[in-house]
Amino acid sequence: MKPYFIGSEIYRGSSYGDWHPLHIPRVSTVMDLTHALGWIGPAQYRTSPRAKPKALTLFHTPDYIAALQQAEARQTVDDATRIRHGLGSTANPVFPEMFRRPATGAGGVMLAAELVRDGGIVHVPGGGTHHAMADYANGFCYLNDPVLCLLSLRQLGLARIAYVDIDAHHCDGVEAALAGAEDMLMISVHEEKRWPFTGALEDEAQGRALNLPVPRGLNDTEMRDIAQRLILPALERFAPDAIVLQCGSDAIEEDPLSRLALSNNAHAAIAVALAQLAPRLIVLGGGGYNPWSVARAWTRVWGALNGLSHDGPLPAHAEAILRALRWNRRAAGRSPPAHWFTTLNDPAREGPIRPEIRARTDHLRARLALASPNVAKITRPGQRKTA
Repeated sequence: MKPYFIGSEIYRGSSYGDWHPLHIPRVSTVMDLTHALGWIGPAQYRTSPRAKPKALTLFHTPDYIAALQQAEARQTVDDATRIRHGLGSTANPVFPEMFRRPATGAGGVMLAAELVRDGGIVHVPGGGTHHAMADYANGFCYLNDPVLCLLSLRQLGLARIAYVDIDAHHCDGVEAALAGAEDMLMISVHEEKRWPFTGALEDEAQGRALNLPVPRGLNDTEMRDIAQRLILPALERFAPDAIVLQCGSDAIEEDPLSRLALSNNAHAAIAVALAQLAPRLIVLGGGGYNPWSVARAWTRVWGALNGLSHDGPLPAHAEAILRALRWNRRAAGRSPPAHWFTTLNDPAREGPIRPEIRARTDHLRARLALASPNVAKITRPGQRKTA
């Protein structure tokens, strides 16, 4: 069965505002690049439905959904709504599609859950908004579609569901939702001392989370070591029925909102490795604020999931898509390096494995070693095992 790609035209031209980091095109560019490369057949593409308000209450409160709809309709919020629900803030501004756009992302991930009911792979680059809470917007995220995806998989009867997040920012909204959920396992690799300043090494979300904060400059060698020594063994032990991967591209070196130094080789490698570990894989987008690195990374991930790659210069029509992008708020956008236009693959960014990363990985491996394989509860060293 070939993977499915879920997209929507709502992302074309929709923006949080010219001043916002999410003023850039992202999903629409991935859609265009995959078609330009001939990497997506008609049977693989699905248009994302817009989730209905009632469906969104699988996680979000009815009052919050009503407030979000009303804010879009009125294009303004009062002070009480801003304080109560986080709408109309600098991070989560009022904009024309502020309900319809995230509801489309949510509808896409819920459709993805249906599509993998009997097995398979789905890529939903419009998903990955992992900061939203049940009753308020947070960190550019109005709805928490990863949580809606996980809960939808649970509703389909899947007994063990894993969530892996490699975004530069910790998935605080997902962790808050999953704490104590015995059928879930969450693994997050994120930059330390970076907003939202959660996801400490000792934070285990009542036994359901492995949080690995990493220092600035995380390189491909270190990420590969983390995958081989922590992520993959933890998943093999948990034996999930389904894996949801949040594949935020803000951990790539050129992103302006983090100080990590991965190449998109790391993202493709993680996606392919996870596809081997469960009969169902859903790959989401997430963070990413450099239009070229986002488009190239998520397009490359889609190709990797299909066993496709493009190592040489891009064909002229694909290069033209990348050359048409604009990023006027950053100096790099005014004079981008040539490979942002001409190639899909980043150069490898290898380097030494720093002692603090090894030590933190070893700490989590020790917790994993204490977990019961039947329940896969993650515990601290010295803590009693859970039967």
